[in-house]
Amino acid sequence: MSDSMVIFTRTYDLVSWIIPKAEGFPKPQRFVVTKRLQDAVLNFQERIIEANGLPPGGGRLRKLRQADTELQKLRLYLRLAHRWKWLGDGPMEHVSEMIAEVGRLLGGWIRATEEKDRAPRGRRDRGGAR
Repeated sequence: MSDSMVIFTRTYDLVSWIIPKAEGFPKPQRFVVTKRLQDAVLNFQERIIEANGLPPGGGRLRKLRQADTELQKLRLYLRLAHRWKWLGDGPMEHVSEMIAEVGRLLGGWIRATEEKDRAPRGRRDRGGAR
């Protein structure tokens, strides 16, 4: 599997782990913290899919930064769930490792996109046939 596809696989694994786990959170929180947690992980996945469909310089970097914001929200909601004892130490450690890996992959993609955006574009042919 190519390195560029790893983030999609790891994100799918993250979504597949978080959504069912969040369903076990207290029922009174289903439409507050639980929903926001689920929205953040799904929004993250959507932003990286959208970014992948755009060319460098065509809004990809903006989508990747939006994905990073969703990942930050996800970290916050998971820390709250852990603090409130909805998520034990073992599961929190596991999901934290998953998020750290996805974050590293995203960071690499952002850096590569920034480099491509900064690279000089090919010189335009000013002479010759049209």
